[in-house]
Amino acid sequence: MAGWLITFTVAAAVYALGGALLVATCVGFPAGGGNGGGALQPNFYGATCPQAEAIVRQEVIRGLHSDIGFAAGLVRMHFHDCFVRGCDASILLESTPGNTAERDSPVNNPSLRGFEVVDSAKARLEDACPGVVSCADILAFAARDSVALAQSGGPRYDVPGGRRDGTVSMASEVPDNIPAPTFTLDQLTKSFAAKGLTQEEMVTLSGAHTIGRAHCTAFSRHACPASTFGDVDPGLVVPMEPHTPYSLDTLYYWGVLRNRGIFTSDQALLASALTAAQVRQSAYGSYPWKLKFAAAMIKMGQIQVLTGGSGQIRAKCSVVSN
Repeated sequence: MAGWLITFTVAAAVYALGGALLVATCVGFPAGGGNGGGALQPNFYGATCPQAEAIVRQEVIRGLHSDIGFAAGLVRMHFHDCFVRGCDASILLESTPGNTAERDSPVNNPSLRGFEVVDSAKARLEDACPGVVSCADILAFAARDSVALAQSGGPRYDVPGGRRDGTVSMASEVPDNIPAPTFTLDQLTKSFAAKGLTQEEMVTLSGAHTIGRAHCTAFSRHACPASTFGDVDPGLVVPMEPHTPYSLDTLYYWGVLRNRGIFTSDQALLASALTAAQVRQSAYGSYPWKLKFAAAMIKMGQIQVLTGGSGQIRAKCSVVSN
């Protein structure tokens, strides 16, 4: 996308903490493209709402206790938010008369889940610090916490805050921005490059398919149980990585190497010698992959953000504030 630039550097120190990776980062911030003259900052709410990130984490924990699948759902929701109009929480807005919102695009509905986790965190934060914490930041924090709380102990990393919420959400913009499960390697590379992400970061972020589930109507590589009438039941889902579907690990890459990737786009990662080598490196190197995954998630979370005087802080994440 022309007119905006994401710069990003990582000076990473990695520590053992509770069986997970803790990534301390030095982050470069977005430039241009409507960032309102502001910048994302670590501990952005330290003075205005110091309990903000703790409240989000508590609600993520509560959500995962009720449905472990929310971990994958919140990561995917953050991804789908950032790839359409940038990380502005437009994915959280509900449809209104005359406008179908992003969340009701066939790409997102009924597959996206975890909205209630964000809504409960927002409600608590409005009680504690009214009008301070954006929905876009809540979603970024919730995705980060979901990664850290995955059963295998995913990477823990710092997420800079300061995003503001957008006011526009259109389902018509989703298909042109979200990579399709049928994409070739060239299409995937171009899709991620349009958002300022490299091909290597695309391969790294594809590893998020190690958790979560896919609707049978989204792929054709593997057979799904048929309904009584012989057709695939659109409500049926299967785990994207069947052996450890709730653990953020590198078994996804082993599946791709064995030609068991669930989507066409998964197997497309083997289409070039370079990306195939990256798949093998990720499969054999769980620790380095987790570090790269954390860095890629931080960078993705800065796509075309609204900061400073741009956008708004919604009082309720599903509705534009007056």
